[in-house]
Amino acid sequence: MSQIDDLPPLREVIAEHGLRAKKELGQNFLLDMNLTARIARVSGPLEGVRVIEVGPGPGGLTRALLAEGAREVIAIERDPRCLPALAQIAEAYPGRLTVISGDALETDYRLLADGPTRIIANLPYNIATPLLTGWLTTDPWPAWFESLTLMFQREVAERICAKANDDAYGRLGVLAGWRTDARIAFNVGRQAFTPPPNVTSAVVHLVPKVISGDVAVKDLEQITRAAFGQRRKMVRQSLKATGVPVEGLLAAGGLKGDERAEELPVGVFLQMAKALPELRRG
Repeated sequence: MSQIDDLPPLREVIAEHGLRAKKELGQNFLLDMNLTARIARVSGPLEGVRVIEVGPGPGGLTRALLAEGAREVIAIERDPRCLPALAQIAEAYPGRLTVISGDALETDYRLLADGPTRIIANLPYNIATPLLTGWLTTDPWPAWFESLTLMFQREVAERICAKANDDAYGRLGVLAGWRTDARIAFNVGRQAFTPPPNVTSAVVHLVPKVISGDVAVKDLEQITRAAFGQRRKMVRQSLKATGVPVEGLLAAGGLKGDERAEELPVGVFLQMAKALPELRRG
């Protein structure tokens, strides 16, 4: 395991600061600096880029981002035990690391953007999905970030990247497929972490798409919530939960009504969501 800078090995940093990973914070620390460097490179060259990192912990990925040339890293860390370790990194990379002690779910990320900005993070698993959903539903779109490179449990990664007729396809896949090009970059085994989680993980890379602005996030969410809320039923039945005339939705989506939600591509959901406001008005 190679070092990418002159700072102490991460195991020594963790021992020095008593950084036992806390399950209630969703913490699983990455100690393999070769792996953190690989994650840092997924989004492409980092020169001139501001990177926002959530949950840096002892700073393994933080160090890789800086070593790979990021102009600046903004690291958001809720656990005060990690702050001294991150302060050591800030000293080693003067003027290039800013640490925000706070809750990632309550952060206004748009205010942190400055020039080319990317989010790259080994997300705490207990808040990973709500964080992603928040970033994908930001308006106006295209978003203020160039890309998202994020670690998830493999099961969640498959849901994000799923297409119609995939077993993992659902509301998250529709949202990600609407607004981004999403792909799984590579899997990460349990043993790469301390402590090892119970599941395989995966790094997902999402790049915002330029899309028309004629579909509202809340309308798409209403359609997908109804359709996938009763995913075993035909859409003629499940879409009744929207509270609008189902025949109008079926016509907008070019559907017969005997289809099931997991069979419908993203574009069909968008057509139904686009029709929703007028159907509400009656």
